Amino acid sequence: QVQLVESGGGLVQAGGSLRLSCAASGPTISSFAMGWFRQAPGKEREFVATISWGGGMTYYAHSVKGRFTISRDIAKNTVYLQMNSLQSEDTAEYFCAAARVPHGTIWQYDYNYWGQGTQVTVSS
Repeated sequence: QVQLVESGGGLVQAGGSLRLSCAASGPTISSFAMGWFRQAPGKEREFVATISWGGGMTYYAHSVKGRFTISRDIAKNTVYLQMNSLQSEDTAEYFCAAARVPHGTIWQYDYNYWGQGTQVTVSS
């Protein structure tokens, strides 16, 4: 059973940056694709970014492409989401997830494990 714990959220001004971390415990996540999703109040959870199990492939939602970067440190069993040029529209609860597929995936139903989330609030 993989357990995922997100951290790094907080309050930031528009234009600022945050780096989210997702630490995994239990089995290594080296054979899992990883993803970040977010859910704003009153909205459905949406895809943000994904990375393949080797880290060689990444894919982003159009709304964050060029501003966010997903990466993984296999030795630390941790996945990161670097968020730059934050906007008020980025305010949401951010979740990381692990999928037993080799390539990244945007589909929530592909993910087997989910973290509890970390709140990101961007003030304008």
